[in-house]
Amino acid sequence: MLSVETHEAQPWPDTLDWEARAGEAAAAALALTPFASLADAAPLVEISVRLTGDDEVHALNRDFRGKDKPTNVLSFPQVQDDLLETLANSDDGEILLGDIVLARETCAREAGEKGISLEDHATHLIVHGTLHLVGYDHMDDASAAAMEAMEVKALASLGIANPYADQD
Repeated sequence: MLSVETHEAQPWPDTLDWEARAGEAAAAALALTPFASLADAAPLVEISVRLTGDDEVHALNRDFRGKDKPTNVLSFPQVQDDLLETLANSDDGEILLGDIVLARETCAREAGEKGISLEDHATHLIVHGTLHLVGYDHMDDASAAAMEAMEVKALASLGIANPYADQD
C-alpha cells in the first residue's frame, strides 16, 4: 500500500489538502511505471514530501548536489534502482521509497512565470520527484523526453494541463 505523508516546514497555501494532492500525484506517477504494483503492495510503501522554503532547499542542494543555489524540487531515493523490482514481493512491513523536498518561493516564482497555480506546479514537481524515486532521470535527451511524456500523462490523469506545452 502506498502512503504519502507531507510535512510543512514552512506555511504553504492552505487552499489545498497537500497530503491528499501529494498522494494523488505520487500514485499517478507510479501507475505509469513498471513499479505500479507498489501502490497495492503488501508492505507499506512510503514517500515523504517536505514542503519547505528556498533556504532549506538551498542548503540541501549545496550539501548533497554541490549546487550552491535553491531549486524547485529535490528527490532523495532510499531504494537502489536494482532493488526496485523486488519491493512488491517484500513482506518487510514498511519500505521508505524516498523523500521529495519542494521550495515554496522557487515554486511560486516559477508558477507565476508560467501563469499557472502554485498547486498545479507543485503537483507536477511531486510527479517529477516520484519518478526520480523509482529510477527515472533526465540526464540525456532521450531519457528527458521519456520522463516528460510520463509527467504529462500523469498530470492529465489529474486534470492538469501539459506543463511543457509552451516549450514546443
